[in-house]
Amino acid sequence: MSAASTKPARRGIPGRAFFTALCLGAGGGYLFFRLHVPLAFMLGAMLATTIAALSRLPVGIPPALRSWMVAVLGIMLGSAFRPSLLSHIGEWGYSLAGLGLYIVICASAGLFYLKKAAGYDRVTAYFSAMPGGFNEMVMMGGAMGGDDRTIALGHSLRVMLVVLTIPFAFQALPGYDPAGRDWSLRGLGPGLLDLPWQDYAMMALCAAGAPLAKRLRVPAGMLVGPMLLSAALHLAGMMSGKPPGLLVAAAQVVIGASIGARFASVPLVQIARTLLVAIGLTILLLSVTLVMATLLHLLTGLPLPGLILAYAPGGLAEMSLVALSLHADVAFVATHHIVRIMLIVLLAPPAFHLWRRWAERRGAPPSR
Repeated sequence: MSAASTKPARRGIPGRAFFTALCLGAGGGYLFFRLHVPLAFMLGAMLATTIAALSRLPVGIPPALRSWMVAVLGIMLGSAFRPSLLSHIGEWGYSLAGLGLYIVICASAGLFYLKKAAGYDRVTAYFSAMPGGFNEMVMMGGAMGGDDRTIALGHSLRVMLVVLTIPFAFQALPGYDPAGRDWSLRGLGPGLLDLPWQDYAMMALCAAGAPLAKRLRVPAGMLVGPMLLSAALHLAGMMSGKPPGLLVAAAQVVIGASIGARFASVPLVQIARTLLVAIGLTILLLSVTLVMATLLHLLTGLPLPGLILAYAPGGLAEMSLVALSLHADVAFVATHHIVRIMLIVLLAPPAFHLWRRWAERRGAPPSR
C-alpha cells in the first residue's frame, strides 16, 4: 500500500477533518502552554490529534498549510544566524565531520535490529533504519521494492517518540532552568505590532525561497530555502527581526497536529506492531546519539545539550522547534540536521546498491 496512507490524502483534506484537527491541536497546545510544558504548542497539538486519530475521529492537516508553516519556521531559524556567529562556525568542524560516522553507526545498528528483531525485509529495513530524510526514504524505499507504508509509519513514530522524549529528558541535564524561561508568547517571538513593516517585507522575501528550493529539489526545501535567505539577510545586517510569537505558536500547532493526523487511516493493529518496533529503534538511535554527543563534548568543549539536539534522530523541523523551545543554539542544531539530511539523501541510495550486491554475492536471499 502507498505511503500516502500514513499522511493526508492527496485529493485534499475535508473541511471537517481540518477544523477538528485545528481545534484539537490549538486546544491541546494551549493546555500544555498553561501547564508550562516544554515545546507546549507542538506537543499538545501532536498528542491531541494522535488521540483523535486513534479514536477514528476525522482529523487532517492540508500539506500546503504545513509546508508554509514550516517556511515560517525556516525564517525563524535564519534569524539565529547573527554576524557574531561567524567567529564560532569554525568550532563546528569536528561535530559536522562526526555526522558521517553517526549515520553509518545508526544505519548499521538499525538495519541489524530491524532485520533480526522485527523481521523486516532487506529494503524496508534499510530505508526504515536511516536516521532522517523521511520523505526521501519513503519514496526511495517504495521505488526499490520496500514496504513504503511501513517505512513511512516507522519514521513517523520515531519522530514522535523523539519529540516526546527529549524535551522532558532535558530537564535532567545540568544548567536547564525552566523557572528562568519566559512562559509567554513573547518567549517565542515579538508581538504582531512590535515589528516594523520593513521586517515583514523581508520575511515575505524569505518565504519566496520555499518554492524556489522545492523547484530545485533541495532536501527539506520548504524549510531550508527560507532559512538560507533569512540567514543571509541577518548576516548582512539587512534584517534584524524574526516572526511574531503568535505565528511561531501557530506553526507549532500545525506541525504537531500534522504528525498526529498521519495515523488517521492506519489500522490500529499495524500502529501497535510498528510502535513496538519503533520504541526499540528509537532507544537504539538515542543511545548512539548520547554516546556521540558526549564524546564530541569531551573532544571539542561544545555544549552537550546542543550536541544532543544536533545529533538527535528527529525531523529537521521538529528538532529545530525543540531547540528553539529549550533555548539551545538553533543555528548550530539546524545546520547539523541539514547536513545530516543531505548526506543521507545523497549517499543512502548508492550505499544500498553496494550493500545489496555484497549481500547477493554472499548468497543471502533477495528478500532478506
